[in-house]
Amino acid sequence: MTEALPSVALAAPGGRRMALPVIEAAVLAILALAPLVLQDYLTVYATRVLILCLFALSFDLVWGYAGIMSFGQSLFFGSAGYGVALIARDLDIASIAVVIPAGVLIGFVGAMLLGGFLLLGRHPSSVIFVSLGTMTGAYAADRLARGWYYLGGQNGIPSIQSMNIGTYELSEGPVFYYLALAILVAVYMLCRFLVRSQFGLALAGLRENEQRIAFFGYKVQHLKAIIFTLSGAIAGLAGSLYAFHEGFVWPNMLGVVMSTQVVLYVLFGGAGTLIGAVIGTVVIEAVSFWLSNSYQDIWPIILGVLLLLVIMFRPAGLVSLVLSERERVGSFGRPGRGGGDGTA
Repeated sequence: MTEALPSVALAAPGGRRMALPVIEAAVLAILALAPLVLQDYLTVYATRVLILCLFALSFDLVWGYAGIMSFGQSLFFGSAGYGVALIARDLDIASIAVVIPAGVLIGFVGAMLLGGFLLLGRHPSSVIFVSLGTMTGAYAADRLARGWYYLGGQNGIPSIQSMNIGTYELSEGPVFYYLALAILVAVYMLCRFLVRSQFGLALAGLRENEQRIAFFGYKVQHLKAIIFTLSGAIAGLAGSLYAFHEGFVWPNMLGVVMSTQVVLYVLFGGAGTLIGAVIGTVVIEAVSFWLSNSYQDIWPIILGVLLLLVIMFRPAGLVSLVLSERERVGSFGRPGRGGGDGTA
């Protein structure tokens, strides 16, 4: 990177406070108080949703901020799940100090290898090439898991022991819920810091006009590879938590269906906002849970129609109902000396 982009700070018109921090605080408050009002089985389901929110964040980074359509995000999610399941089964290790870093490392290495192949070639990679390449990787991993006896074949790896902290076993319930929530908040804050940094400004420019970013001296493919690798590590973290929470892993965690599911989460909530990925995951999973209980035969059709309506009338997702386009882009650099107009 030979030249820095000019710092630009964007503020709400008229110096008004932005709505994004309010939305983030409201979502955090709701998630923090949820176990106090939910029944036990719903708390278990809500924990699963939090882990999927983490998975959705990983996809929002590559698509919403770097414009990389990764149809193989489940590859890192599922690979980490299988990896920690094998560690627990074969090595009898389920310590959180081992399995969580192992899941992050598996996702990181997998994304680094695939990203290096797809993004760091002699010629710039097209969107279609990366999309099909990641989808092919996910499909191949799915077929491999289904046909490999060591990985349990079609049945996957069942009866994974509970994750533990020292001598304390983390079973399903409020404790696991708040662990997942704490990890989600920590990762969210890290991602928020990243996308509001100079690196995030480069990513925003990359999404809008890749050629102009290259003109400023940035190595575009390297930027893509970095964010792709980071997203793989986050997906690996989510996959390792998911494996221990569910108690088993299966080939669908690696396949294209899971990748498509996370695309819907982010598209429904609003890409390129981070909080949109969280909201989209929570809303879709909550509506799916209610519809599957109330309309068991036709609930997928109803859900599909609802998703289609939102995408048709709100292409920017649910968050566009309260966030302006300017606030969705965010603030970069230092505020101007005038203190209100946001120029630097």
